[in-house]
Amino acid sequence: MWTEIDAHISQVTGKKFQNEQRRSVGGGCINQGYAVSDSKVTYFVKLNQASQVAMFEAEAQGLKQMLETHSIRVPEPICWGTAGNSSYIVLEWLDMGGGNTQFWTEMGRKLAAMHKATSPKGFGWDMNNTIGSTPQINTWTADWSEFYAKHRLGYQFQLARRRGGSFPKQDELLQAIPDLLAEHEVQPSLVHGDLWGGNAGCTASGEPVIFDPATYFGDREVDIAMTELFGGFPAAFYKGYNEVFPLNAGYERRKTLYNLYHILNHFNLFGGSYSSQANQMIDQIL
Repeated sequence: MWTEIDAHISQVTGKKFQNEQRRSVGGGCINQGYAVSDSKVTYFVKLNQASQVAMFEAEAQGLKQMLETHSIRVPEPICWGTAGNSSYIVLEWLDMGGGNTQFWTEMGRKLAAMHKATSPKGFGWDMNNTIGSTPQINTWTADWSEFYAKHRLGYQFQLARRRGGSFPKQDELLQAIPDLLAEHEVQPSLVHGDLWGGNAGCTASGEPVIFDPATYFGDREVDIAMTELFGGFPAAFYKGYNEVFPLNAGYERRKTLYNLYHILNHFNLFGGSYSSQANQMIDQIL
């Protein structure tokens, strides 16, 4: 397997690569991660079952699209494919460090710049991808409230029913979404889609970087809302963001609606108390 991956790296980069050192590193909760090196260069390789190669292709295409905005740093995808019983993606290796207040301000500014990238096709993306290991449906849709009700919350509720989840007010909520978003003008923005603290960091040189995207064109507020879901980013991040692309009035009301998607997904991935948290959020929204 590693010989095939080495050959693919060599073919794509035009430089002979043969890994001489390989060590296990964090690859998220669903992948195995490795730092692979020869005497000159290091790459980050993530592995999964061969059946998951589409997940890695979507990750690579998302990172490429984010790179094309020339805004915030993301790891460059080198190549991806299958070798033996495994699928893989090879990414640029980034040495990570610790961020200060200036770093967080800059991250907010650069994310805001990325969010200014838009699409004439509307809301969605050219392919489906994953949020964690859950399929994420990105069918192009002209209306944001329709897209969010059908392809975000509606789809998660379908999965949750199969898991035995009980959400008595789900239909009431889905029917209310057009009214909840009625006065909110949304332009399609290129979003990261899974922007919590574990998917953001600082390079050793002090540059903000985001990774492991669940990319699509949506309301930029979905990214900002998720940064608040698990403890929140430092205040400097939000200050920097609003300097470049101020949030619209009513964001504080909408963020619970947007974070419900991730709590439902956590129920579908992990079960447990996430169902009661989701029901509390539904009550709060309604």
